[in-house]
Amino acid sequence: MEKINGKNLHPFLTSGIPGSGGTIKETPDDFLVEEIPSYLPCGSGEHCYLTIEKRGITTLEAIRRIATGLKVTERDVGYAGMKDAVGVTRQTISIQRISPDKACSLKLDGILVLAAKLHTNKLKLGHLKGNRFRIAVRGVAAASVQKVPEILDLLQRRGVPNYFGSQRYGAQGNSHLIGEAMLRRDWQGAVDHLIGEPDALRDEVWRSAIAAYQQGDLVRALQLFPHHCRSERDLLQRLIGRPGAFERAFAALHPRLKKLYLSAYQSFLFDQVVAQRILNIDGLLNGDLACKHVNGACFLVEDADLEMERARSFEISATGPLFGCRMKAPEKKPLELEQAILGKGGLHPEDFDLPGGLRMEGERRPLRVPLGEPAWLLEGDCLRLEFSLPKGCYATSVLREITKNF
Repeated sequence: MEKINGKNLHPFLTSGIPGSGGTIKETPDDFLVEEIPSYLPCGSGEHCYLTIEKRGITTLEAIRRIATGLKVTERDVGYAGMKDAVGVTRQTISIQRISPDKACSLKLDGILVLAAKLHTNKLKLGHLKGNRFRIAVRGVAAASVQKVPEILDLLQRRGVPNYFGSQRYGAQGNSHLIGEAMLRRDWQGAVDHLIGEPDALRDEVWRSAIAAYQQGDLVRALQLFPHHCRSERDLLQRLIGRPGAFERAFAALHPRLKKLYLSAYQSFLFDQVVAQRILNIDGLLNGDLACKHVNGACFLVEDADLEMERARSFEISATGPLFGCRMKAPEKKPLELEQAILGKGGLHPEDFDLPGGLRMEGERRPLRVPLGEPAWLLEGDCLRLEFSLPKGCYATSVLREITKNF
């Protein structure tokens, strides 16, 4: 169980039901995620939609490799969803002014182009319905899976807690700390957190690089940092010979990365709201901002008892905050809870109004989401799971309830 200061960061909804145990992601093929698109390409237009399969790389790294291979700028590449590096992902990206034939001829490490077809508009983040997952949990004893149907049934009835989870916070678990430092305009803190802490890693050379930075030996740190740590190396190169130039060095990072750090802090705060409301995740409070699952529209709950039938039928759910300078706030007890969580860090909504294209306006996110078409099968000691979730939701929120391992 993930903890901060001795408190459970992501408590289980199914805490009263034993888990299956087991491990995930032993091989890339153990974790397959496939996008469910909002629409299909029509066959004409100046944007080429590529259905790709990637292995062992992030969406941003796939975009970088594809853009380089096709000799286009990364700005010309659109994508509907962000996927991490672990496992196999089938997703769609769009590229402007590239023919399907040229796209299909692309040969790149870790990326396979499955199909290409033209469409009239560029893909943008959120242009998908959800994701379908096929996951293998290995090392499971036959007796321990007896409760899997009960867990899946409860999640279907009450909903999946819509945690972002620890994977949202980066390989070192520090992305949200970088984002928090940015909101405080603490640029040295942002750099320090991005470089990280030695204890968060097993790689001895990488640990030594971080230790050298913390000791003030930036040249040695640059020599030791692995070459795949591009952001860390860029920062160090800009700091060497320019003591104290933290804001200038950090400003040179790619805007996409800076947005990710800010989003990670929004996610961290949201998860705290889910954790505090986990026992009544399918309920409503007077003053809630509830969302309609069919279209995401929010409305103020003035009479929770009157609206509960719609919540029980999964038509609506209470929402939590992705804090921002223009986010609509709830009222009464939900507002008190959210203000207390944001106030712990001494921050206010206006702090999210950052310059340089980094303004975070904020939005509402449902505290729970529906579990679609769950299925399971035990093959030897391997539990095979299939299910779908709406866009922006994480499979780990389901897996952790089933395994009780993280």
